Amino acid sequence: MTTKIEGEQLTRTGSGTVMGELMRQYWIPAALSTELEHDAAPIRLMLLGEELIAFRDSAGRAGVMDHRCPHRGASLFLGRNEQGGIRCIYHGWKYDVAGNCIDMPNLPPHQDFSRKVRARAYRTVERSGLVWVYMGARPEAPLLPAFEVLDVPADELGISLIQRDCNYLQALEGDIDTSHFGFLHAGHVDPNDVADDDPFRHTVASRAPEYHVADTPWGTQYASHRPAGLGSTYWRCNNFMFPFWGQQPAGEFASNVNARAWVPLDDRHTMFVFLWWKRSVSAMTLPQPAYKDGTPIGGTGRGNRFLPNTTDWLGRWRLAANPGNDWGIDRTAQRENVIYSGIEGVHLQDQAITESMGPIVDHELEHLAPSDQMITRTRRRLLMAARALHDGSILPPGVEDAAVYRDARSGYFVSDDTGSWQDVYARQLAASVRPGATG
Repeated sequence: MTTKIEGEQLTRTGSGTVMGELMRQYWIPAALSTELEHDAAPIRLMLLGEELIAFRDSAGRAGVMDHRCPHRGASLFLGRNEQGGIRCIYHGWKYDVAGNCIDMPNLPPHQDFSRKVRARAYRTVERSGLVWVYMGARPEAPLLPAFEVLDVPADELGISLIQRDCNYLQALEGDIDTSHFGFLHAGHVDPNDVADDDPFRHTVASRAPEYHVADTPWGTQYASHRPAGLGSTYWRCNNFMFPFWGQQPAGEFASNVNARAWVPLDDRHTMFVFLWWKRSVSAMTLPQPAYKDGTPIGGTGRGNRFLPNTTDWLGRWRLAANPGNDWGIDRTAQRENVIYSGIEGVHLQDQAITESMGPIVDHELEHLAPSDQMITRTRRRLLMAARALHDGSILPPGVEDAAVYRDARSGYFVSDDTGSWQDVYARQLAASVRPGATG
């Protein structure tokens, strides 16, 4: 059982918390590069409970800083983005992307002390269509994580952001839980109605998979397995990667290159950042799953509808289906078993479940089962790393060696390989397609 103290340490990410300090050791994906335009209005940005602004200066550099002007605390969101910096409209003080005060026009020259003033700004870098922010205090920022997906050429990279109204941990844990698939997403599907060679069939023919779970250099890993007939096994592998990343297993392992961040905006809101390779054979590139007769399987539709973005701290990338309208649940479809959940779309089903738990799950109410061993293993891994950093200044995995993420791959495959599960995984990985190696 996760105790109250453990639950609080796992879910609180603000400045000074053990998990917040752990997350500040890593680069954090904060916004799409396209959200920031040269000399355009700044945007409000919430990260790890901090109210920030983001803007792009005249030279194209991205800046992320505390929204409060160091002079009198007026919000720089109202500022003028002009000529290489953001200018506070209260007294005209101006700051560059590094937070340096570069102009104090309300003071005579002999009273100017701009060189002594800095706004709290964070280092930024842009890669794979994202603005990344380093919120830690180390003089040397770490390298970006060596995810395979960050090697994908720009024209082959898919990217999406979706806000979720719950704590990052319960959102992440939905990503590393495989046994829910046969119920939440496919509880209405009779395996006899699905083609024998369709991977979808395996998840509904055996809704209670067995698991292997282990710590890895990048975090934790599960390999669920089900009989696939004729001495073969249907494998489904997935990873948790420090500090808040998962991977989608809904694709053929040989090409399924992706990474999914669950970025804490604050303790009650999370930004889902999904990167995937468009050349993979996966749920993002395949048609909607269908029955033998070609009829689409209910509940597996693609796409999401968004509300218009606003300038609020939490006004970006919100789904139109939300707690306020019960996520569009169709009770008739649920009752008639057209869609087990009554909710259309795999992502929205996951979103509804994790948001329905409330902003932060009360972990003392849980009754965890053997099917939750990836959840318990990951919580322990996170807690131990966060405490080691807090108590002994031991850096968590991936900070000093970004290459540890290189061998993290998710997906499904059928194999008659009878070796140990970790050897089976290693052989599948060695035979996999890598971005940039396909000609």
